[in-house]
Amino acid sequence: MTAVAVRPRLWAVGVVQLFALARRGWWRQRPFLPLPDRDYYRFRLQTMYGDPDHAAEPGDVVAYLEWCRRFRQALR
Repeated sequence: MTAVAVRPRLWAVGVVQLFALARRGWWRQRPFLPLPDRDYYRFRLQTMYGDPDHAAEPGDVVAYLEWCRRFRQALR
């Protein structure tokens, strides 16, 4: 996603969140990628946009990762 690619300060946060949200046993099922559970992802899209088929908007992804970054810093 270009919106995150141009913000190096969010790269590590993005990787951490990718693995934190990955479905259990992701390495055992195709595709062998740490992706969130499909039902969870659709639920999050439904609650955010009112439509489970709506694509996540880049600005919202950046805002979420910025929040995660600030939250983790506050815990230190």
